[in-house]
Amino acid sequence: MPETEKKLKVTNLDFFYGDFQALKSVYFDLNKNEASALIGPSGCGKSTFIRVLNRMNDLIPNCRITGEVLLDGEDIYGNIDASELRSRVGMVFQKPNPFNMSVFDNVAYGPRRCRMEGMRNKARLAELVEHSLRKAALWDEVKDRLKKSAQSLSGGQQQRLCIARSIAMSPEIILMDEPTSALDPIATGRIEELIGELKRDFSIIIVTHSMNQAARISDRTAFFLLGDLIEYETTSSVFTNPKDKRTEDYISGRFG
Repeated sequence: MPETEKKLKVTNLDFFYGDFQALKSVYFDLNKNEASALIGPSGCGKSTFIRVLNRMNDLIPNCRITGEVLLDGEDIYGNIDASELRSRVGMVFQKPNPFNMSVFDNVAYGPRRCRMEGMRNKARLAELVEHSLRKAALWDEVKDRLKKSAQSLSGGQQQRLCIARSIAMSPEIILMDEPTSALDPIATGRIEELIGELKRDFSIIIVTHSMNQAARISDRTAFFLLGDLIEYETTSSVFTNPKDKRTEDYISGRFG
């Protein structure tokens, strides 16, 4: 695939918490309208890696990074503002974290705060909120509850609200850190269906402990182990014909 079609390109990335090296010489790329899954045992570096991609680790003392992370060819650790980066690379966390405000205000919060163009216009803001909730497959469930507290929604609805909140910022990439681990099977299914639909408009990276989930929703799968990116190939290749024995051992349940 031509270089211009890469949304994200990571080259020779090392990441340290103090003296501890959490990521070791990682090479990774993400294509436009692609979903990549990150798998591996707990503590292998998956969550650390996606937090590098929108500079959330900047908030942790004594962190150090070497290597290069390019978003549309631009170094995210260069002159780009961290707030701007986080609007372009959204994050959905493991546990739903809606703000203690109405459903409407949760979605409108980011555009209002960043003073996105036209967002002082109430009609345009309402259109954006509806658009984002529809993209998150939540509009029909909450359209009559927009002024109600987001805390009144179910766990699955809250997670889709958090996705809508991210969509409202018009990101290019959405990062998801185990977004279904706290949800029941029905809510998990809704989120997985949603990811398939969101790929039409966004590039997605999802951290998951469920290899079945990775197989269902991703185009490519990356296997991390002890800070190393062991293998990153098409999902079908990783699960049916892994190139590295450590990958084979993990997906076959021999460890992890």
